[in-house]
Amino acid sequence: MLGTDFRTGSPNWLDLGSPDVPAATAFYGAVFGWRFAPAGPDTGGYGFFQVDGKTVAAIGQLTEEGASSAWMLHFMTPDVRATAAAVRAGGGTVRMEPMDVMGEGWLGQFTDPQGAQFACWQPGRTAGFDLASADNTLVWAELHVPDPVADIGFYAGLFGWRHAEMDAPGMTYRVLSIADGDQEDGSFGGAAPLADGGAEQARWVPYFNVPDVDATTGLVERNGGSVLMPGADVPEVGRIAWVADPAGAVFALLKPNPSQR
Repeated sequence: MLGTDFRTGSPNWLDLGSPDVPAATAFYGAVFGWRFAPAGPDTGGYGFFQVDGKTVAAIGQLTEEGASSAWMLHFMTPDVRATAAAVRAGGGTVRMEPMDVMGEGWLGQFTDPQGAQFACWQPGRTAGFDLASADNTLVWAELHVPDPVADIGFYAGLFGWRHAEMDAPGMTYRVLSIADGDQEDGSFGGAAPLADGGAEQARWVPYFNVPDVDATTGLVERNGGSVLMPGADVPEVGRIAWVADPAGAVFALLKPNPSQR
């Protein structure tokens, strides 16, 4: 599962682009108990979601024309400009050229060859989020694209990711790991083909660890969100559900089996 010992290719930041930041902070506060901490007057309303004073995610106003509200996963890179060049070479798109974020680190935003958007964070003063895999924090990152094998090859060219195949109902699921160390210990996410015959859009989906999936889906609905896939038990994984916030940003809930923690 995810931690904060960030190495090349590790998820190290997560933020939400929202059309209504106050409404979104109220929703996630009700669902996860997150507190909102503004980043400061020069950040355009950007701020941090925190659990017990530790940053677990962030939120900002949507800035791209025509963009829909969505969660954006960031992956650690030691050189974001080199990563941008590798994205282009691999057939991806640079949506935002690498930029220095007030000395906290360097940020670049990209789209992979199959249309899934992601970002990269080169640490400066800020290495990444402070807490992961605890209750109500990021625990898994999942890629949904038409051709997972081809897309994994693209990301392997950026970060050296490895993968292992496992059988899942109706498909082959591929568990993703960073390049360093033991492959199983370095796992952080997975890749799966698009659902609904390709009707689902290509994207990265963040999974948040929750103590009770069904209780949390109830909170989502009572606070104006929607349940896209009700809670279901997945053998050897745990109980999962897919939901969306009131603005349509998709995320997933996971209560891992104790053996998976």
